[in-house]
Amino acid sequence: MEENVEVSKGELKRERAEGAVRRKRRNTAIAAIAALLVIGGAVYGGVSYSRWRAAHLPGRPFEDQGREHVGTGHQHVYNSNPPVSGWHFPQPAEWGVYKEELPDEVLIHNLEHGGIWISYKPDISEDLRAKLEKFYEIYGRKIIVTPRAKNDSDVVLAAWTRLDTFSAAEYSDERIKRFVKAFRNKGPEFVP
Repeated sequence: MEENVEVSKGELKRERAEGAVRRKRRNTAIAAIAALLVIGGAVYGGVSYSRWRAAHLPGRPFEDQGREHVGTGHQHVYNSNPPVSGWHFPQPAEWGVYKEELPDEVLIHNLEHGGIWISYKPDISEDLRAKLEKFYEIYGRKIIVTPRAKNDSDVVLAAWTRLDTFSAAEYSDERIKRFVKAFRNKGPEFVP
């Protein structure tokens, strides 16, 4: 009889060991599945957030046409008016308010550095022009304000690959602040 008790104790030890191995395997599998769900959720959530954010940013996106430096006289076609990426001169303009138009190829370089270009049709009211110029006083660096006769709208806000256009009647300080906040210092080439 004593022999059966010893066998039972051995079997009990073996069953406990096997149970511990099964629990360890089960817990490892659960942890692996949970990790996959967390990683998958983060990736999917990141993509979803990126899509949501892009859809809720001000203005319209345009395809990036590159950052190639060109010389004067180089022929090129842009995908937006004014251009928000693509061929540009090697030297950007100084940040500030200009009373005369500057070449698009200069200002694209400013956009590449994370700048915001506020352009307006030359025939807008003096009051609206003063409001637009005030944004340079508010934000300083990384803002350029210029007239631009080729604009399709009275006012155009430009950042790298992004435009917001509106008429003088649609003007809003908040609209411009939102655009500046969303895109200033967000160009592909960071220059402090």
